Amino acid sequence: MRSMLTAAVAATLAMVPLCLRAQSTSGDNGNTFDWSGSIPAGSWLHVKNLNGGIDVERAAGAEASVHGEKSWRRGDPRDVRFVVFKSGSDVTVCALWSEDDTCDEEGYHSHGHHEDHGDVSVHFTVRLPKGVRVDAGTVNGSLDIQGADAEVVAETVNGRIEAATGHGPVRAHTVNGSIRVRMDELTGDEDLAYSTVNGSVIAELPAALDADVEMETVNGSLSSDFPLSVSGRITPKHLRATIGHGGRRLRLETVNGSVELRKLQ
Repeated sequence: MRSMLTAAVAATLAMVPLCLRAQSTSGDNGNTFDWSGSIPAGSWLHVKNLNGGIDVERAAGAEASVHGEKSWRRGDPRDVRFVVFKSGSDVTVCALWSEDDTCDEEGYHSHGHHEDHGDVSVHFTVRLPKGVRVDAGTVNGSLDIQGADAEVVAETVNGRIEAATGHGPVRAHTVNGSIRVRMDELTGDEDLAYSTVNGSVIAELPAALDADVEMETVNGSLSSDFPLSVSGRITPKHLRATIGHGGRRLRLETVNGSVELRKLQ
């Protein structure tokens, strides 16, 4: 399962500190945080966390908003701060646990000195306007993205992912948790990959799908609503096949869990 090992390594490397351009705080009220603003369609809203989940909902109008709320029992919430970084029309919002943590549109960069901050976590609620792309990432927490209408990137390490969009693609990776993605429409020809180690993988895709698909599990089953033209040796745990005319590469893999391809009607 080489690609799963690659994903796990990438999740670790994402914590390596890189250079950070200027950041600014906005709307930090101590234990809660609020940011809102206009983001043009086609631009990115990046939301990065370390401990805690992220929910994404459809905004009622054209303005995006991000609400963060701290929770704790033993830790000191003052150790966690919020930052906002703007690059062109793209916006990045992060929760940072240490003074030497940084964050930008490329991701979260930490030296990993969080052992003194107890159990403080942050939950983000995002309201996303139509056409704005979203990139949601955390380490310990689940991602629930239900209001998107453009490209979605969803990545965590310990947590499940549910991500749905009116217009794909969706990219999603975790290690300990299940993945369920839905794309009502899928344009372009980008490759798509969904991987976890402990959890199931379910992809709901448009009926008019053309893809070269690879599905793999170790402890689980494989199933597809799409007619498959299978190539190579057929096994219960691994298959390569063509859907429709083929084209984009679609890979779904896990170790402990089932893999399902579901056709949207």
